[in-house]
Amino acid sequence: MLFRSYRGTARYASVREYVRKAWPIFAPLNCMLYAFTEKRARRVFMNLNEFPELGAIQREWAVIREEAVALQKAGYFTKASDPSTPAYFDVGFRTFFKYGWSRFYLNWYGHTHESALALCPKTVAILARIPSVNGAMFSLLPPGGQLTRHIDPLAISLRYHLGLATPNSDDCFINVDGQTYSWRDGEASLFDITYLHFARNDSDQPRLILMCDVERPLGLIGTAINFLYKGIARLTVVPNLQGDTQGFANRVFSTVGPLLGRTKALKKSNRPLYTVVKWTFNAALVVLLALPVYGLFQLISRASG
Repeated sequence: MLFRSYRGTARYASVREYVRKAWPIFAPLNCMLYAFTEKRARRVFMNLNEFPELGAIQREWAVIREEAVALQKAGYFTKASDPSTPAYFDVGFRTFFKYGWSRFYLNWYGHTHESALALCPKTVAILARIPSVNGAMFSLLPPGGQLTRHIDPLAISLRYHLGLATPNSDDCFINVDGQTYSWRDGEASLFDITYLHFARNDSDQPRLILMCDVERPLGLIGTAINFLYKGIARLTVVPNLQGDTQGFANRVFSTVGPLLGRTKALKKSNRPLYTVVKWTFNAALVVLLALPVYGLFQLISRASG
């Protein structure tokens, strides 16, 4: 846990912030993956020349852009931040909606949505030809939008960004462990999301990108661990529209989330009770996610014993 907290140069301001935002329950497994990560991926930002298979995505950026812009014009991204839609209850990215961010899933750890096949078939086909892509989505950050400082909880993958329709300005950027990258149309980057990072769009134009989870390059033992670890990610499949598949974690959160939302009225009338309810829910969520982690540790221990 301490190793993960002190990777890189950027630090959380306090232990409380780390516990709230870094999902330390996953730190032991993540550290095992760091140990088996190949040298080419032991960086904050990767050299894309060392990941040549991803060039096939970048070469098709204009085709991908056309489908993404059509989705944007049709209003699918604004629906992602609407509590009345199934896309809203996203246990992995839920905190970002209030800052303007929204997304449209293409595929996620072994599952491709029917809505993606119907609305952006060319992009789905391009990604299907690249086995190292574990998951993908279109991501929209409006003018004035931001992603607050955080660490993604699972070290399963690296994160690939491809600029599609961006402000092409340094006023729209992501900062990963103190290194800043500004998106440009048709340009790509690959970085490690388990370093502290944040993003801002201080321009007057929206930022539309393709965002992919790309397989972390690992040795044989790390690959075996990661194969099991991906089972946790598969629990978090989130539908774009009615009729899309829901993962188990999303089904639970979409049931409990609205109930928790109603308790926010307590924040003004009975702050102590609201605090109890909030942290009880958070604790239950941690336990829910801890069970598969514990099971994975058991499997690893038996295999090594």
